[in-house]
Amino acid sequence: MQQAALLDAARVLLAEGGREALNFGALAARTGLARSSVYEYFRSKSELVEALCAVDLPLWAAEIEAGMAACDGAAERIEAYVRGQLALATDPVHRALVAVAEYELDDAARARIRAAHTGLTAMVVHTLEELGHARPAVAASLLQGVVEAAVRQIERAREAADGTEIADTAVRFALDGLRSGAVAAPQVEPEPGPAPG
Repeated sequence: MQQAALLDAARVLLAEGGREALNFGALAARTGLARSSVYEYFRSKSELVEALCAVDLPLWAAEIEAGMAACDGAAERIEAYVRGQLALATDPVHRALVAVAEYELDDAARARIRAAHTGLTAMVVHTLEELGHARPAVAASLLQGVVEAAVRQIERAREAADGTEIADTAVRFALDGLRSGAVAAPQVEPEPGPAPG
């Protein structure tokens, strides 16, 4: 229970002050523990961050999956997949946790986090099969690239309205680009030959 309380306190610190606010002194003050006691649960800040990721990433993935499951059609599930992830991008705890994970974790830990994110892509493969894609896994990776690009744009957005517009654009882009399995190449008229002489 004390470990869960420390994770809750870490989330509050991340929400209130971002990556810089998360330190063991602040955790101790927030939970009423001695600073040395925090080390009984987490040997380092990296260990704390990885524990947060291990708990929170599956919960966030489950939220997105539930949003998709509540939709009837394939296109609506694609929209829920995109909007669910972009909503997380505006969540202060999620944003700060991603930032601190990138800064604090070693390569092996970051690889484990990336593997957890791969589960998000797997969620949408079946839906892309329904939309008629011959290579749904490739399409899912491309769709995730659209989402990640939109996340970066939202992080740079100055106002909430900008984030909403970016989300709407990402959804339109995803659906228009993914609804059919392939876009026919434009027909090119042959170059006219020399006039018969």
